[in-house]
Amino acid sequence: MSAVYALYAHPDAAQRAVNGLHAAGLSHEQITVMSGEPFEAQPFAHRDSATWLWYIAVLGGFIGLTLATWLTRMTELAWPLQTGNMPIVAWWPNMIVMFELTMLGAIVATVLTLFITAKLPSRVPPLYDPEVTNGMILVGVVDPPQAKLPDLERALRAGGAVEVKRA
Repeated sequence: MSAVYALYAHPDAAQRAVNGLHAAGLSHEQITVMSGEPFEAQPFAHRDSATWLWYIAVLGGFIGLTLATWLTRMTELAWPLQTGNMPIVAWWPNMIVMFELTMLGAIVATVLTLFITAKLPSRVPPLYDPEVTNGMILVGVVDPPQAKLPDLERALRAGGAVEVKRA
């Protein structure tokens, strides 16, 4: 893997570098931006904001609710206990189990989605510099086209980079 990246002390400088890389002909997917804190006021912070996480959590909750409803109803029907004039399937007590398994399904689906989308089993991202943990903002390109390399370095320096590196 080859990469070219720069470190920036301020989010405005990082945004100028991202704009310069766009002007050099790169798309959002080719540019890596990494920081130790969120910068919601900058456009580069909103490029990965669209997510399916909400839908997946709702699906996990629905699966949990379906499983809980089936489990409680089938358990009561498999071992019917006659208690006076009350129904065999008692929905009010079952709601406790149904709620808990609904939440469990939503939580498990959310955590699994987090692990998959963040690629958490991997130890280190493909492009990383330890200065990110010290407050610097990394803007770079993984596997840049060799013909565009001088233009990319110029765009990174024009943004006001503290340091430009190749990996």
